[in-house]
Amino acid sequence: MRYVALACDYDGTLAHDGRVDEETVQALERLRESGRTLILVTGRELDELTTVFRRLELFDRVVAENGALLYRPDTREERRLAEPPPRAFVAALRARGVPLSVGRVIVATVSPHEIAVLEVIHELGLELHVVFNKGSVMVLPSGTNKATGLSAALAELGLAARNTVGIGDAENDHSFLALCGRAVAVANALPTVKEHADLVTTGTHGAGVVELIQAILGEDG
Repeated sequence: MRYVALACDYDGTLAHDGRVDEETVQALERLRESGRTLILVTGRELDELTTVFRRLELFDRVVAENGALLYRPDTREERRLAEPPPRAFVAALRARGVPLSVGRVIVATVSPHEIAVLEVIHELGLELHVVFNKGSVMVLPSGTNKATGLSAALAELGLAARNTVGIGDAENDHSFLALCGRAVAVANALPTVKEHADLVTTGTHGAGVVELIQAILGEDG
């Protein structure tokens, strides 16, 4: 089967310490020039992402906030895929001194503040769920994850998940990798991600993505 799209996580996959090296960027350019579709799937908030990575135009769609926000780089349009966080929830966490970042939908903090987060969710009777990404803690409406965000992106693009390769490294990547026709883990991925992947690259971070892109382009030979 010829894969026509690549869905790629950002931190720990494309990026190392938040940055994407030039070799990885060049590989993304080659894949795009082959006529394939690129989709970035990240837990980051869009404003932060545009600051750390200036080449979002390489991607046909960006799924941000762990599946809660869809962004079209060519038109700079945003589409929120879930409701914003309740004000009472954010206020209660801040009253407890929990360090927060609040996006269009996502509320993010760091471990071990998930304990306070879960207590507030319980106290307020909210239908929210907590997602972990190594040391990061993300709070989203129930049923919102990278898989639902990727599904929305693929639907807009008229593409099927079975023709999509996904690559990632951490806990929050499980859902979207399971959706893809082929799931790939970079060499630095968590053991559980590697265990469920169809393929594990020999390279870490961006080098692993370059390795995968070379294999995809090899299908054209």
